[in-house]
Amino acid sequence: MATFEENLKKYAELIVKIGVNVQDNHTVVLNIAVDQAPLARLIVKEAYKQGARDVIVRWSDESVNRERLISAKNLDEIKESTTKIFDEWIEDGASRISVVSDNPAAYEGVDPERIALAQATNGKASRKLGACLQANKFSWLVVAAASPEWAKEVFPELSEDEATNKLWDEIFKATRTNLEDPVKAWNEHDKLLTSKAKWLNEQKFDRFHYTAPGTDLVVGLPKNYVFEGPSSYNSRNERFIANMPTEEVFSAPDKKRVDGVVSSTKPLSYAGTIIDGIKLTLEEGRIVDVYADKGQETLEKLVATDEGSHYFGEIALVPNSSPISASGIIFFETLFDENASNHIAIGQAYAFSVEGGTEMSQEQLDEAGLNRSDVHVDFMIGSDKMDIDGVKEDGTIVPIFRNGEWA
Repeated sequence: MATFEENLKKYAELIVKIGVNVQDNHTVVLNIAVDQAPLARLIVKEAYKQGARDVIVRWSDESVNRERLISAKNLDEIKESTTKIFDEWIEDGASRISVVSDNPAAYEGVDPERIALAQATNGKASRKLGACLQANKFSWLVVAAASPEWAKEVFPELSEDEATNKLWDEIFKATRTNLEDPVKAWNEHDKLLTSKAKWLNEQKFDRFHYTAPGTDLVVGLPKNYVFEGPSSYNSRNERFIANMPTEEVFSAPDKKRVDGVVSSTKPLSYAGTIIDGIKLTLEEGRIVDVYADKGQETLEKLVATDEGSHYFGEIALVPNSSPISASGIIFFETLFDENASNHIAIGQAYAFSVEGGTEMSQEQLDEAGLNRSDVHVDFMIGSDKMDIDGVKEDGTIVPIFRNGEWA
């Protein structure tokens, strides 16, 4: 078996070569926590090895972030220097790597109003950058790294060291890093899921009908919708994979044609708070009723972020038998938990979810039925009791999922 150090090096190589696919003369921006410096160093080294022109590391610390949320007097301030940096990244076509490792409950006890204000300010400051990301103008990737605080949330029965080692093992498994040839494994995985997306695109469905305990939801689809698998292509026609792990094929709903009730099946970690037992009611696409067993106020603030946060921006199909689901682990991290379950996103839709969307203006995307928002937050709705039917314009019904599996 490979040692931890060997797996960490393979992980960094996978992130750079397959994740953002660093090429000669690329600029890379790495967002990572200060306690993940060993992984950061390996990513930086591998990126330069692949020919990167510059690698910019942006460090974060959740303890510092928590203190800022509690005490800072400028949570609503957008600095010109910040937006200028973002504009430079856009101009450079900089690839973005985000490594998540924070404690899912890091900000519990912090005033939800201040969390919502900080989230809204960040969203406004990065709106242009976010729009470019949503349109795949550059390569981007979200991956994870194990931290003791996060690990103890996932494995509370283990000691801190045991929990952290266990979480790293699960990350390596979920990202296929533990295999002899992770690059080959990812290429095969991409091919399989892309074939599912191709079939869905060929069907030209008008809408989906989701049914499960607590869920009876009809989701209209935009004209010329596009489902995608793991891989995407940036504006330079370079392939990249935006999430590792990923087990989904996904697209966007027609924002104004979603009606019914939908309930979550797994906890959501959002803004350092755990939200559980979500139940949303929608009429003509708009969320008109919000409920959660836990984290109700934080969920309400999320939905109230802007007008677009009252609508859905993504639908994703994941079989209940996916490796992450089969593990039986709740990770309290959307990057992982969404790959155990069908899920839906509150907020922004990806521009590439309709044909020609990456070349459309924000107004044209809205006209095409794609939601516009400063937020994009997935929550999990799938289970072994979920059925999904695809309905065509003539009323023909085609089973897509039965009992949580591809039909």
